[in-house]
Amino acid sequence: MSLPTEPIGSIPRPAFLIEALGDHAAGRIDDAMLAVSTEKALVDTLRRFEETGSPVVTDGEQGKPSFVTYPIAGLDALAPDGAVIPFADGHTRQLPRLTGPFSYQIHADSYLAKARAHTDRPVKQAVIAASAISLLYPADGVPGYDRDQFLDDLVDGAEADIRRSLDAGAHSVQIDFTEGRLSLKLDPSGALLRAFVDLNNQVLDRFTDEERKRIGVHTCPGGDQDSAHSLDVDYIDLLPALFDLRAGNFYVQLASESDPRRVLGAIREHSTEEQRVFVGVTDPIDPRVETPEEVRDRVLTAAEFISLDRLGTCDDCGFSPFADDVSTSRDTAFAKIAARVAGTRLAAELL
Repeated sequence: MSLPTEPIGSIPRPAFLIEALGDHAAGRIDDAMLAVSTEKALVDTLRRFEETGSPVVTDGEQGKPSFVTYPIAGLDALAPDGAVIPFADGHTRQLPRLTGPFSYQIHADSYLAKARAHTDRPVKQAVIAASAISLLYPADGVPGYDRDQFLDDLVDGAEADIRRSLDAGAHSVQIDFTEGRLSLKLDPSGALLRAFVDLNNQVLDRFTDEERKRIGVHTCPGGDQDSAHSLDVDYIDLLPALFDLRAGNFYVQLASESDPRRVLGAIREHSTEEQRVFVGVTDPIDPRVETPEEVRDRVLTAAEFISLDRLGTCDDCGFSPFADDVSTSRDTAFAKIAARVAGTRLAAELL
């Protein structure tokens, strides 16, 4: 038998691309010159994915400014003083604040098309959850653009982002939902989490059961500059609501959990027979590269809780969700991916 294994998304950008991004932001190079560096990084990323033996690849998000802000790149109605996300090591990331009508400026299928032009492997496409984009809308509102209209526009845009990637031939579409666990830190009552789940289900309900088999949700406690924003939030408080999301696949951070068996027990309790669970078997925040045997043993443990026809593996998180994150090297990222692929194969042989 074989077990499916998939990457989450981002790969650290090479130094030449980071330099080009800085030059572009400073006006020293134009869009065409940046595109040359981005394509060069994309080709190298796909080549290195293939060298790991990965049966499914991504574009490594080489062209995205970040996993969350790509849809609004170029949107004029933004101010820089939006929601602040604190990480455990003290650093923060700040989202922009919406100041006028919202619409997607970029859809993820534009990245997918470029990747598929350079590989014959199945390509997975990551998109941002509607709930994450909802954080752009300020608490005191936007003059002339009420929250209900914003949410209508957001759900339409999020549906189109997923559907366009499905129609463009994505192997699967992964909705990044890292704000799910964070929401319990912001609002321990769970009301914000429930609102996030309800909003994302408005998007998912627009797809058929067959389409949802190719749509998944990724959860993790954030991963940026080797730090997390919500690892201290008990997973058990998230998982019941997580599996209320009407998606076919779930990519669940697990390798960095202190008590993975406890989490696996909750996954067994709250997931359904129609939901495939990809468990995280490599930790992008940990600089040490896992061995294939460690990955194998993590898979065998997961198989005690999740039936084999519903089990897969993944990395805990992307390796560089923000373009300027250089805390992990490309070599380390691909070594971890190779260990995941090899370890999953070892476990499949035993199972």
